Amino acid sequence: MADVVEAVPVPLLLERLRAALDGTGPAVLPVAAGAVVEPTPLDGWERDAALVIATSGSSGTPKSVLLSAAALRASAEATHARLGGAGRWLLALPATHIAGVQVLVRSLVAGTTPVVLDLAPGFRASTFLDAARRLLATPGPHYTALVPTQLARLLADGVDVLRSFDGVLLGGAATPLPLLEEARAAGVRVVTTYGMSETSGGCVYDGLPLDGVRLRLARGRIELAGPTLALGYRGERFTGPWFRTGDLGQFRPDGTLEVLGRADDMIVTGGEKVPPVLVERAMAAVSGVREVCVVGVPDAEWGQVVAAAVVTTGEAPTEETLRAAVRESVGRTAVPKRLLFLKELPTRGPGKVDRAAVARSFG
Repeated sequence: MADVVEAVPVPLLLERLRAALDGTGPAVLPVAAGAVVEPTPLDGWERDAALVIATSGSSGTPKSVLLSAAALRASAEATHARLGGAGRWLLALPATHIAGVQVLVRSLVAGTTPVVLDLAPGFRASTFLDAARRLLATPGPHYTALVPTQLARLLADGVDVLRSFDGVLLGGAATPLPLLEEARAAGVRVVTTYGMSETSGGCVYDGLPLDGVRLRLARGRIELAGPTLALGYRGERFTGPWFRTGDLGQFRPDGTLEVLGRADDMIVTGGEKVPPVLVERAMAAVSGVREVCVVGVPDAEWGQVVAAAVVTTGEAPTEETLRAAVRESVGRTAVPKRLLFLKELPTRGPGKVDRAAVARSFG
């Protein structure tokens, strides 16, 4: 039986996680405050799980992922090895998602107590900075994990505190290159991460797999293996060493992985394939663009057309400027036929852009 624990208060969740990792307590299923969940018994191989975590549902219906204590520990230890040693963590992500839970697991493995940001009123730069100062007053190293939208807000208000961290893990969504360059130019030690619930969270840092993690491409699809891999889903055990993700990727000339987005998000317009991430990257490089999400929307003539939702800052670029940037960088086929300017992009889960909601905004 999985022990259902509300993610708030975090001390209780930490206590149950410690017991699950040590094998002295049942598997933990963290849920949002006030959620009503009826636990069901874990049978057979499922009883080896220490954590039951729901996927974000980006590929359809959310699934319950079963992770062993060994996989969680392997992930935490490999993360500390890559960052330069175990340290103290600031939890700034929901503890109902794998990225937040792993901040707690890393703290337990390191024998430290995390500082916890109150996310009940939503993420605010001022409360993050207050929590960060409490953390930074303790012996280091000091780490935190963020999603791109949080990083963007902190660069505008609080970069001095942010650059005091020994490592800032960034994941949960694709990071616009200008945002990443701005953070690093400001002296923030940003580490981009790629992974998912099925791999105990991020397992590829700055394009390179963590120690023990194996990475390959099969017809452009990213596949992962290693000690951080989940046992399986409820009722569906993983049988092979390789986990086939829903993401497309390619290797850069230096051998690092470049994630091109989900295979399901690929836009096919007039018989030509357009990876949304390439269009987003081109548009994000235009001055005045803060965020952009590119989706395919149905069209009677083309099957799908490229549509872009843009959030601007300061003086907004013209539509022609945005289209010209895509035409030059990606090609004529990728130029958005539909553009929409929004105050902010809809999000879900730990800060991922809700692409389905973006697509619906085009009608």
